[in-house]
Amino acid sequence: MLRDVNERTHEEACGLLFGKGEQVEEVFSVTNILHSPIRFRMDPQEQYHLFMEMEEKGLDLIAIYHSHPSGPSYPSAIDVDEAYYPGVIHLIWAYSEDGWACKAFVIHRTNENTRILEIPIEIYSDVPEPKTKVENNQQPLRG
Repeated sequence: MLRDVNERTHEEACGLLFGKGEQVEEVFSVTNILHSPIRFRMDPQEQYHLFMEMEEKGLDLIAIYHSHPSGPSYPSAIDVDEAYYPGVIHLIWAYSEDGWACKAFVIHRTNENTRILEIPIEIYSDVPEPKTKVENNQQPLRG
């Protein structure tokens, strides 16, 4: 993830984390089709193919990550409005003078209210590089 956010400082980087329980097994970067520094929207074809692969492997969607190249390290109103996967962790990478830092949130939305809970996470830097995938003549995902 850190490599992805470093490579896409001009836009919000985004991607998916798959695994079992609380353990992430695979990390995929996904193209931000908006190419915006203040908003992201995942490429729907890439997202579809990744979800199909996730199901074939018997994995679950653990988290969605994206970056805030110019802050803040907290979900924006748009992030909250577009939190479509209940129970999925939202990882937000924010940049400051100290470099990139990641925080994790669970967003609970109901018709009556919204709760945003920050949760503790551990990020290990000695894990394999993110997957890069080329399928059906698609452009490779950034990793």
